[in-house]
Amino acid sequence: METTLLIAAAIKIGVFLGVTLTLVSVCVIFERRFSAIIQDRVGPNRTMIPLSILGFKKDLALPIGGLTQPMADGLKFILKEDFTPSYVRKAFFWLAPCMTMVPALITMAVVPFGSPIEFGDLVIPMAVADLNVGPLFIFAIASLSVYGITLAGWSSNSKYPFFGGVRSCAQMISYEIALGLSVIPVLMMFGTLNLGHIVEYQANNGWLLLPFWGEGLTAERWWMLIPLVVSFFIFTTSIFAETNRTPFDLPECETELVGGYHTEYSSMKFALFFLGEYAAMIIGSALIVTLFFGGWSIGFGIDGLLPTGAWWVSLLHVGCFLTKVTVFILFFILVRWTVPRFRYDQLMNLGWIVFFEAALINVFIAALILAVPHIGYLAFGVCLAILLVITGVLFAIAKSAIHAPKEGTV
Repeated sequence: METTLLIAAAIKIGVFLGVTLTLVSVCVIFERRFSAIIQDRVGPNRTMIPLSILGFKKDLALPIGGLTQPMADGLKFILKEDFTPSYVRKAFFWLAPCMTMVPALITMAVVPFGSPIEFGDLVIPMAVADLNVGPLFIFAIASLSVYGITLAGWSSNSKYPFFGGVRSCAQMISYEIALGLSVIPVLMMFGTLNLGHIVEYQANNGWLLLPFWGEGLTAERWWMLIPLVVSFFIFTTSIFAETNRTPFDLPECETELVGGYHTEYSSMKFALFFLGEYAAMIIGSALIVTLFFGGWSIGFGIDGLLPTGAWWVSLLHVGCFLTKVTVFILFFILVRWTVPRFRYDQLMNLGWIVFFEAALINVFIAALILAVPHIGYLAFGVCLAILLVITGVLFAIAKSAIHAPKEGTV
């Protein structure tokens, strides 16, 4: 049995790394092709296999819609000169790109990407690490990526990279609070921190935002849609800020005419920052799908009709999970090329004055809805009215603080 578990763990790790790294490279071509469609241009479609360097007369052009572009990008970064300026703090300068890429890959290990497979009496979960504290593990490890960006700016010993690192650090810390608070109603709904159990519950009783079968048809579940939709909106927007994607890519500010915290980087160290961004986008999409849209579940009661533990069923669920993640990746790309960048003061006001208070109040509303069977509708109405009054007062104070004249201004 131990040998079977070790072999299964090795296979899962290989599949997990292979799929994640493949998705990272595919995201590049998605980004380029999608932006080309939005901007009404062709996009990358002429990257050829360079046979001329081997002595042939022509390069080989494959009619595969520019899928060779990620290979060309990878070779370009690998073959470029790895230049390190003499004035940087070299140890931290080299460590920073790894601290950006590695946490994004590690967090993916606890996400279930398929239904469990049965081998006799042995049930193997389709997750590299089936932890009972999955969301906490993800938040703990993902928060480490801020050190990579901060170290990149500080170790560059240059003014503008340092500014970019400080901005990114403040931005990520600010939105991590709203990100964590927005998940609390979801965890209160399920009563567990195991992501595998969360997905299985949704497969049997309706996805969190589409409760159309099983126990999802109850009145309490439909009332819970109000705080859950708010949680989804705050969580998704905070993921954009956490991954430094537009409209929250303030660390790379165009007004400075430089690239932000990675200005001094070149070659593969420079590429690792972008790979880390795309890997974080993938884990963000996977987490949204797992918590709100059923993870690997096909949905609508179909999962209950399939045999439990069969290998082909698990592969079908893996395909369903990857399809959902791909849809959200395309959504991330769509937002990048259609929504303008925020000002930094707008970014911080949104995180601290809007999302923080809204996520905190949303927790109380979810708790009140779940407590209705125990406290009754009268107590629920009174508590909700008091909460709404407090909310109005808080937002009025916050609005007056935003629009108050600053010292030294007219």
